[in-house]
Amino acid sequence: MLGIIGGSGLTQLANLDVSHREVVRTPYGEPSGPLTFGHIGRHDVVFLARHGYGHTIPPHLVNYRANAFALQSAGVTEIVSVASVGGIRSDLGPGVLVVPSQIIDYTWGREMTFQSGGDGPVVHVDFTDPYDEGVRRRLLDAACKLGECVKDGAVYAATQGPRLETAGEINRLERDGADIVGMTGMPEAALARELGLPYAALCVVANWAAGRGDSAHGIRFESLEAVLHVAMGHVRQIIDQFCVKP
Repeated sequence: MLGIIGGSGLTQLANLDVSHREVVRTPYGEPSGPLTFGHIGRHDVVFLARHGYGHTIPPHLVNYRANAFALQSAGVTEIVSVASVGGIRSDLGPGVLVVPSQIIDYTWGREMTFQSGGDGPVVHVDFTDPYDEGVRRRLLDAACKLGECVKDGAVYAATQGPRLETAGEINRLERDGADIVGMTGMPEAALARELGLPYAALCVVANWAAGRGDSAHGIRFESLEAVLHVAMGHVRQIIDQFCVKP
């Protein structure tokens, strides 16, 4: 079963044939909201809005552990994360879709592991490649079949939020090797890895990062909604194709 976590711009999945919604309790507290169960074509899907269905939960207060645990307990076997990001690399401007391949984590103070101690031996997970290559490849193949232009590979910088970054911070991220910047990529990807859930992200560049392009002197928030509205239409089509069973 496919789990889809929707971020800013995707608080509901219009192409999901909904069967029911379920409130799931977890040992880690409440998830961001009820899980929405349904089908896309013949594929069983569970959808969860990362920031809540009213987009009320800021990135640093998302209960990432509860979200991941709830999806696994519902029978999810793989996860596609949809997220909006800022573009740092020169070819990743507003409206571009990208399937990242690496993460640099700048977050702090978040509950970032299920290894809380006291429950048995500490278990380490390999995180060399934070995104599952099989899920990444299927996302890219789905886009290719539709003729959608999706960039293959980028380094995602996960920042704390909820404020956006300074131009100086973006310069630092670029020197560190980051191509895009967002606030929710971690610890979500690491928690999925701890649970053994193949995980990949489909990111929408909503704006140029601070100090880049038309964000050289500030982020133009009034333009973000229109960019996300158009781009999320492409995201839904890619997810539809991703769910087509061979």
